[in-house]
Amino acid sequence: MTAYSDLMRFQRETMALAQVAGRLGWDQETIMPRGAAPQRAEEMAAMESVLHARRMAPAVADWLMAIDEATLDDVGRANLHQIRRSHARATKVPGDLAAHIARTTSAAQGIWAGARADDDFAAFAPTLKDVIALKREEGQALAEGGDVYDAMLGDFEPGTTGADVAAMFGALRPHLSELRAAVRAAESPARLQGTFDETAQMKLTRQLAKTFGYDMSMGRVDKAVHPFSSGSGLDVRITTRTNPKDPFSCFYSTIHEVGHACYEQNISRDHLLTPLGQGVSMGVHESQSRIYENQLGRSRAFTGWLFGQMKDAFGDFGIPDAESFYACVNRVSDGFIRTEADELQYNLHVLLRFDLERALMAGDLQVDDLEAAWNDRFAADFGYAVDKPSNGVLQDVHWSVGLFGYFPTYSLGNVYAGCLHEGLRAALPQLDDDLAQGNTTPATTWLRENLQTHGGLYEPREVIERASGIVPSEAPLLRYLRAKFSDIYAL
Repeated sequence: MTAYSDLMRFQRETMALAQVAGRLGWDQETIMPRGAAPQRAEEMAAMESVLHARRMAPAVADWLMAIDEATLDDVGRANLHQIRRSHARATKVPGDLAAHIARTTSAAQGIWAGARADDDFAAFAPTLKDVIALKREEGQALAEGGDVYDAMLGDFEPGTTGADVAAMFGALRPHLSELRAAVRAAESPARLQGTFDETAQMKLTRQLAKTFGYDMSMGRVDKAVHPFSSGSGLDVRITTRTNPKDPFSCFYSTIHEVGHACYEQNISRDHLLTPLGQGVSMGVHESQSRIYENQLGRSRAFTGWLFGQMKDAFGDFGIPDAESFYACVNRVSDGFIRTEADELQYNLHVLLRFDLERALMAGDLQVDDLEAAWNDRFAADFGYAVDKPSNGVLQDVHWSVGLFGYFPTYSLGNVYAGCLHEGLRAALPQLDDDLAQGNTTPATTWLRENLQTHGGLYEPREVIERASGIVPSEAPLLRYLRAKFSDIYAL
């Protein structure tokens, strides 16, 4: 066998083991008994030790040295690029540190959940300090004298720096704040009232998953506190949540996670269990979840169809017609929770977290001051005070599991989705007619063929530009938001 064949065989085994580790994480979030948490932490640490050792194995370096890139096609070169990046990262981080991080963050997740339930940030703060210290140590190893936060961001959005993100977010923020102020001064649409049976919600949410192309023969829908998508290739699972007072939380969480899941399910089978067999970045991943959820799922055309489905499921629920329902779905409301925020305000939640975590990593903000810093920034951005930690600094799981550098990819995903939406509309002039019939297939097929099938073949910004024909910028997103909310609120 050639060096490339040997390397790819080894890589497929590593990727398969990574999927097993991911399934442990899915189990922990869904059906694992709470008392199993200490043992699960050890299991996760053991898996991470095995994976880390494989990623930095001397044989990988030997194969990489022996391969003549000139003999490879585009796919081979892309695989080699991804493996080199992963190998370089692994060799910079000591194995015992990687295992220590896995063990600590697995345990920290349970401590965070308890502190969140008790609204007690002080109970979580010592653990968060430990996580941050370990992640800084990892970041310093990766950065090799460079910017620690850039090294962390590179794990989720290769080729992007904190300065790049800060510049883009700096351009977004004033326009979002201005539009938000105008909307809040206008008359608001009706709010959904009443209660909605949670069993009926789950029945309709599974129908929505299928409507957006989620292949249930290779996936499943479960309930979790924090909705997420897990896995790739032939086993991609999603979770959602229900609230008897807010069925939209269930439906749009599901559509969002289906966007993630369909990206993974639709990657070319030729890339299965290779470095190209998963989404190229979290920003591109988020572009899929957000365009499914918002530009498609919250469109006037699709909500007209959904209105009929909800009437079938719940009877008369107080909204008189499809146009009123569209306004209700897109109502801009005060709220503390990022995952429940409307399109207009969502990115302001992300910008807050980006600034705080960047300051934490730089040492400019200490954990003991984090809750106050969060509350001050939230009041400045949203105009009202955080009432309790579970609605503020404790609401997200990300920092407990060490995902520093992850938050900005949510807004990058919105920016990318804005570009893709313009490209999609140009390619499918009949899109609204299809969506009004509950037919998402033309849109999801366009996304599959132009973006999803490639997996990790192209770099993040490149795949967005190739698909949309637009160099990524915040301008398309802002055009979309202005047009949509100026219409709904008669600005």
